[in-house]
Amino acid sequence: MKNKVLTIMIGILVMGNAVAQEEILNLNKPEREAWFTDLGFGMFIHWSHDVQLGMVISHSLVGASADYIKRYERELPKTFDPSGFDPEIWAQMAKSAGMKYVVFTTKHHNGFCMYDTETTDYNIMNTPFGRDVTGEIVEAFRKEGLAIGLYFSPDDFHFINKQGIPISRKRAPTLPSNNPELLDYIREQMKELMTNYGKIDVVFLDGAEQYGKTELAKVCWEINPDVVVTRGAIETPEQNLPDTPIPSPWEACYTSSAQWQYRPTNEVYKSAGKVIEMVIEIRAKGGNLLLNFGPDAEGHVPPEQKAILNEVALWMFINRESMEDVEPLATIREDNIWFLKKKDGHAMYAFITGEADWKLGERKEFILKSIEGTGKTKVSVLGHGGSILEYQTDVDASPSAMQTGEGLKLDIMRAQRIYNDRKWPNPIVVKLENVKF
Repeated sequence: MKNKVLTIMIGILVMGNAVAQEEILNLNKPEREAWFTDLGFGMFIHWSHDVQLGMVISHSLVGASADYIKRYERELPKTFDPSGFDPEIWAQMAKSAGMKYVVFTTKHHNGFCMYDTETTDYNIMNTPFGRDVTGEIVEAFRKEGLAIGLYFSPDDFHFINKQGIPISRKRAPTLPSNNPELLDYIREQMKELMTNYGKIDVVFLDGAEQYGKTELAKVCWEINPDVVVTRGAIETPEQNLPDTPIPSPWEACYTSSAQWQYRPTNEVYKSAGKVIEMVIEIRAKGGNLLLNFGPDAEGHVPPEQKAILNEVALWMFINRESMEDVEPLATIREDNIWFLKKKDGHAMYAFITGEADWKLGERKEFILKSIEGTGKTKVSVLGHGGSILEYQTDVDASPSAMQTGEGLKLDIMRAQRIYNDRKWPNPIVVKLENVKF
């Protein structure tokens, strides 16, 4: 396969008096990128030893006083002891929610390694907990059949602080391109991660400059040519979505709240309905959603985050087939209805969003102008048999589709009781077979 080099003006780096244009190197195999796109939905986990204080992960060190840095690096590892850590629970929650892969923060910008490493004492093994959480997470998620992804940052505030360099972002001495010792150091760490935990499927490389990510990506591809490097090689919009589809693969990474790492106070969470609609929109645009969750200092997934995962899991249980072996249509949406189709083309799915007040037993009509029915068109609502409305013996609950001059008219009843109060604010999925699109 020819090397794929994508040159993009993603920022100008000022290095002394030199100006460098960054290049993105992509050596992902096309077949592996296609495999990655099929995964569709993944769990991002941000967790480091500064979770104990409920702060932003790593970034409080930038511009911090010498005293703050000293206490951060010396005191926090001494009290990191997540006695409730159980990665099997995390993995089961992710699988139930329809997630197909995990990406765990093995080392964030602070330089603290959440794995057993020979490169530095600043790692999880030198805490009261003293266990390789990365290894245990890999094992637990692999056991559940999820693909394994590792996050790693080439930035390392601990390393440059030891060098006597002020902790900052994007300043020349802090960047691997201007710091040979740092570059050698992070290469060794990347080699450890790629060799100590079996086959790694996905690698997410964060950091302030492209050069460092590219150099680490080369290490990954050399050790495992089948690995898919996401950030560092493909587009990974953060906390935003493209207005229109972009060529796959691409991956949007979002927090489930306002912060990547767990924050016990002053936090605002996304609704599960918002998350479900994000999954639908991103899949319809040909991308993946990597949704972040932040365990607390004890290693528990907080109740608010569990609630989101639980509601997503419920929706996925009902509509699972609409998220598997599917791909976008040329027309991705009409108004509040998004589309996906089976890869073999035998069926398509219409995701009806924005109908939170749709009452149980109520019928609604929708016109699809880009879809054409045939004499063999079949319509069904995922999760429901299409004939019975609870407690009603004389009500026809069946969905129907009819071709009109305006388009394909759908007549759909919300007939399945999901909650005790008969309310269900989340998207209904209509399956259409034998239609033209």
